[in-house]
Amino acid sequence: MLIRKLLIANRGEIAVRIIRACHELGVTPVAVHTDADRHALHVHRATEAVDLGPDTESGYLDIARLVEAARTRGCDAVHPGYGFLSENADFAEAVTQAGLIWVGPPAEVIRRMGDKVAARATMQAAGVPVTPGSEGNLADAAEARAVADAIGYPVMLKATSGGGGRGIRLCEDPEAVEQQFERVRSEATRAFGNTEIFLEKAVVNPRHIEVQILADTEGRAVHLYERDCSIQRRHQKLLEIAPSPALTSDQREHLGALAVRAAEAAGYRNAGTVEFLLDHDGSFHFMEMNTRLQVEHPVTEMITGVDLVQAQLRVAAGEPPGFTQADIRPQGMAIEFRINAEDPANDFLPDMGRITRFVPPGRAYRQRPVRWLRDPAEFRLHVRQADRSRQRLGIPSATLRTCAERSGTARRTQYRALPSGHPE
Repeated sequence: MLIRKLLIANRGEIAVRIIRACHELGVTPVAVHTDADRHALHVHRATEAVDLGPDTESGYLDIARLVEAARTRGCDAVHPGYGFLSENADFAEAVTQAGLIWVGPPAEVIRRMGDKVAARATMQAAGVPVTPGSEGNLADAAEARAVADAIGYPVMLKATSGGGGRGIRLCEDPEAVEQQFERVRSEATRAFGNTEIFLEKAVVNPRHIEVQILADTEGRAVHLYERDCSIQRRHQKLLEIAPSPALTSDQREHLGALAVRAAEAAGYRNAGTVEFLLDHDGSFHFMEMNTRLQVEHPVTEMITGVDLVQAQLRVAAGEPPGFTQADIRPQGMAIEFRINAEDPANDFLPDMGRITRFVPPGRAYRQRPVRWLRDPAEFRLHVRQADRSRQRLGIPSATLRTCAERSGTARRTQYRALPSGHPE
């Protein structure tokens, strides 16, 4: 393989996942860490590690330092993981300008798909359906109201550079558009450093379905079927189900073809996700494209048997992914449960701190102190069942019961399995 040594510009779970793929392919993994993470699992499992200094947050966001680390350690490539700089076009550009391989799509594709207005225009030109909306960015609340009046309510105000469920407001009437416009602009400025806003028709109570795609260096794309992420709170995903229980076989094939068309129209390379909304009438609408590996990629691996990280490395090295569309057939069903550190009694607000007791689901009790939580989305549980025809996954409620307890509070995090026969 052209990639012999890889810098992993990330930490935690995804860094460990990439390190595993490196070992399996004979690639030398190089980890990075701040002082607070010097004893983290990804550091111990990597062959080499680079200290990024004491700053816990900005250390993983220092483009110049990360690129220099890759060069001085003799790396051939950089994998950004997810989060941090994974969808930062400037980082992708800096990596390639340094003569290194970027494990992901080209910088220009990241920029174009990161601009929701440009992404919509790209999809419209390719014949991928989008919801009605503004032709471009909106100058002010008056223009937003005029567009909304023309296409009909309800509408969504969205940050053009948004993502992760931020910078979005549902508006049921003209007054709401005027009230929410500046709020969305303010949130967009704080979160993304961009004041631009656009508007589109809201699809009421849709299914949120995303399709995993992979494109080779020639731009030939395949899809690895879909994940249903309709169960959310505040636009944040809670469950990911693959494949979607809501689709017929014909819908599944149609959606996969739309995702491939979208990827090829964008000039995509490597792994990515095309997100759609499924309306009650069975129509699909393009929502956005994530130009990176997704957090929930394991459920796709579980139903397809494809190692997506290994495929990413092969494609980045200029090799074929090792399979064609005809080789990919979903088998069984898989679910990702996102287990969050939050307070159900206080409107599910984040409730972070030091974990004093950790009990892995399905295992005997053991006392295990764990570091401070930095992110309320701290744990993920993946389950798979080989036979999708069964009525529910065989997960007893006890399996998802209390798995962590935070110090200083009597509250515990409790989770229950949802029956697959539930109407939603």
